Amino acid sequence: MTRRMTFAVIFAALLASTAPAAAQIHGATPSRGPALKPAVTVTGDIVRIGDLVENAGAVAEVPIFRAPDLGQTGNVTVASVLEAVRGQHLVGLDTRGLSAIAVTHAGRAITAKDIEARVLASLAGRYGLPSAADLAVVFDNPVRTVEVEATATDELAVTRLGYEPRTGRFDVDFDLPGSVVARRLPLHFTGIVTETFTAVVPTHEIAQGQVLRASDLAAERRPKAGQSATTLTAIEQAEGLTAKHSLVAGQVLHQADVAKPELVGRGDNVTIVFEVPGIALSVIGKANEAGALGDIINVVNLQSKHTIQATVVGPDRVSVSPAPSRLAENATR
Repeated sequence: MTRRMTFAVIFAALLASTAPAAAQIHGATPSRGPALKPAVTVTGDIVRIGDLVENAGAVAEVPIFRAPDLGQTGNVTVASVLEAVRGQHLVGLDTRGLSAIAVTHAGRAITAKDIEARVLASLAGRYGLPSAADLAVVFDNPVRTVEVEATATDELAVTRLGYEPRTGRFDVDFDLPGSVVARRLPLHFTGIVTETFTAVVPTHEIAQGQVLRASDLAAERRPKAGQSATTLTAIEQAEGLTAKHSLVAGQVLHQADVAKPELVGRGDNVTIVFEVPGIALSVIGKANEAGALGDIINVVNLQSKHTIQATVVGPDRVSVSPAPSRLAENATR
């Protein structure tokens, strides 16, 4: 063997011995094999191998199952998946110890509230109607949630609208741009739209004489036909007042239903205060009638036995503020 040939053999042997090391340096970690996913979400009607299997390679687009209904989730057993992909050359498919895969068909739910809002938006400001906030809808038939494609993100579009101002009846048809499913649905709704106002109502039964707290009350929308000049429309109008009679939950409150809380009871002993700038006198009296803050009631001066009129200024406390020239006379009567 010549010297040149010997060198060539040795060089070849060195290359062979260093090849694995070079592969470790430049090849890094070998690529991961196919593995099942524990849960998936699909947007179409068909489930493909790549939806359920990571690193599915060339067979990722092969269809194997139908997807659940829009917006629904179903479980596919791993045994079913393995049977479906048999013969697809998924060598070494890792099941990750799973027994089933959860498959969700992504959808968009259009609720009854969404449909109501679209009806109101289509009518508000038209036909002499106020804003949507002051309107309410009553449908002729129950409105159920509609499931459409997740990709159909546009608002419901009005294709036909009818309204009768005298009766408040409406008749509307909708379409949903970009949705094939919506074209197959009866997006036709009829009903009545009414004007509303905010009314104050008790959230539970209230006993006569009970002082109303904010937590006892709620502001609810009610048909405008039930509104009167005495209707309470803000919680602040009733908070701190007392019930003049028992109140029922949900009952619209009027001014006649509430009153300022009594600070002086009929027959109670009270302190009568006579006040003018720089002078304040007080005597004990007896109330001839009950009164709330600011009420003018008849009070007997127990010292003079005379009856005078005084203003309720606090619990069991009334005030008389006569002209200075009459102060002494009233204080001793």
